[in-house]
Amino acid sequence: MRKPRDFDAELKALGDKARDLKSRKVQQLGELVIATGADALSADELAGALIVLAETKEAGKREAWARRGAAFFQSRARRNAPTNDRNTDGPPAQLGGAQPTSSRKGAT
Repeated sequence: MRKPRDFDAELKALGDKARDLKSRKVQQLGELVIATGADALSADELAGALIVLAETKEAGKREAWARRGAAFFQSRARRNAPTNDRNTDGPPAQLGGAQPTSSRKGAT
């Protein structure tokens, strides 16, 4: 007979992992705010700007923002990478060094 699964322990482990991921996300968002210079804004200004961004449904504006963001990350990668180690063929570098799993080839 197989040993019964400890669902409580598995749920706790998943909860811990979710908490760690949320903490990392919050840290990376803070790093992004600082890297873009948005930390010079007041909390009210930053919150208002983010609300407007989140409420915008126009695809053209969102695509333009995405291009500008990609250019920002590419320029940071170029400034921070030694000239002989630059990778201009791949996607832009992300803050914190983590690549989203959905961008990996073969990821499901």
